[in-house]
Amino acid sequence: MHGSYRCVQGDLNREITALVYHSEKACEGCAFVCIEGTEADGHDFAEEAVRKGAAAVICQRIPDVPQHVTVIVTENSRKIMAQMASVFYREPARSLCTIGVTGTKGKTTTTYMIQQILQKAGKKCGLIGTVQIDTGSRVIESARTTPESVEIQQYLREMADCGCDAAVIEVSSQAMKLCRADEIFFDYGVFTNLSEDHIGPGEHRDFAEYAACKAKLFQRCREGIVNGDDPYVDVLCKDAACKVMTYGMEAGRNLQAQQVDYVKIPGKLGVEFQVTGDYNINLVTGLPGKFSCYNALAAIAVCSRMGVDAESIRKALYEICVPGRQEMFSAGASRVIMVDYAHNGVALENLLTALRVYHPKKLTCVFGCGGQRDPNRRYQMAEAAARYADFTVVTSDNPRGELPSSIIADIVSILVERGANFAVIPDRRQAIFYAAQHIGDGEIAVIAGKGHENYQCIGAQKIHFDDREEVRASIEKVKHERNYFRTN
Repeated sequence: MHGSYRCVQGDLNREITALVYHSEKACEGCAFVCIEGTEADGHDFAEEAVRKGAAAVICQRIPDVPQHVTVIVTENSRKIMAQMASVFYREPARSLCTIGVTGTKGKTTTTYMIQQILQKAGKKCGLIGTVQIDTGSRVIESARTTPESVEIQQYLREMADCGCDAAVIEVSSQAMKLCRADEIFFDYGVFTNLSEDHIGPGEHRDFAEYAACKAKLFQRCREGIVNGDDPYVDVLCKDAACKVMTYGMEAGRNLQAQQVDYVKIPGKLGVEFQVTGDYNINLVTGLPGKFSCYNALAAIAVCSRMGVDAESIRKALYEICVPGRQEMFSAGASRVIMVDYAHNGVALENLLTALRVYHPKKLTCVFGCGGQRDPNRRYQMAEAAARYADFTVVTSDNPRGELPSSIIADIVSILVERGANFAVIPDRRQAIFYAAQHIGDGEIAVIAGKGHENYQCIGAQKIHFDDREEVRASIEKVKHERNYFRTN
């Protein structure tokens, strides 16, 4: 290990069987790392971990444990944990081409684009992100955007052992702040965009800290690939320790999108454009909106540098599907129902304005808001729906400990004030069916807020609920009903 630490008792030269930071996972011969969380402090559980067999404790404050236990004191337990994890799992990042993607929006879509392009080209690529972890040998549902360093190194080791050529990782600002991605020197670091988010208790104290954490990616990668059109690109790159190339739609970018056209393809909405500069290709990406073009440019920049052929890029982007991110379902030749994760005002506004460029005969938005979260979110989402949707269906999301009727009333107050056309259907399943039942030719319906999530939190219960499953079932139910009435 390097960095500031000292062994205050026990033997430093001893083998460990596992590296853990949750006391319930402690086992015989493991090393237990005490990390300070927002809700619990690992130092309070050191004695419990030792009772379960922990042979070593890494901490910032010396715990009361028996003398035979090795105790290492450091200024930053998370930093030391990242170093230990890398060594424990035999530095797996060295065996992979590593791609880190950071930014406020677009991380998930960009990582999936990169993975699917590489796979189309015959390369095996693992993925760590908001929706899932794909190690090449198993797929695991994600608990957070970027896992703790122990899990990251474990997943990278699985990828290396099962023959992956590359790993693409969503790198959140929290991950950089909390040293989760330490000990990974990325081959490529990607920046999508930056706007105010994740600022508040338990996250970042202000926008400056948020931006600084994002910028750390470019101090630990070989080449930076950045959105040159973003207003904060200079802030992100001012201390970059790597070569930086830009992509965007404005002149002077290393990779530039030109002749952008928003197109309708069977059952989907897409973007057709020409890429010029360091790499030249004409293509259609099977996701809608200007931001899809930017995400595709980032993916093209990475994959072209990895030697991927143009046809693989073309096919993968045309067929692209990202779980719960602008995921489209055909309800008829010219009827599109979309499921998306947009769960705040800015995201919903961006999504609805992106869909407006396709000139739908009617744009319907189905959404609710999570309970026990910032109340401003429900007002901001209502403002976006009132301004950009033709019709809104207000429903329930994850009410948690709040009454769904109270959350819905807050949303409705804004819709009434703005003179919007809307209906209230508290049952989310019924709301989705209503949208499928009433969509007409040339129309688009958006089911927003939950995206890839497959649950609803109602009171103390967490029940299975997947918007995508409900959309598929609703489309089939509508088809069945229409066929029944035609034949009877």
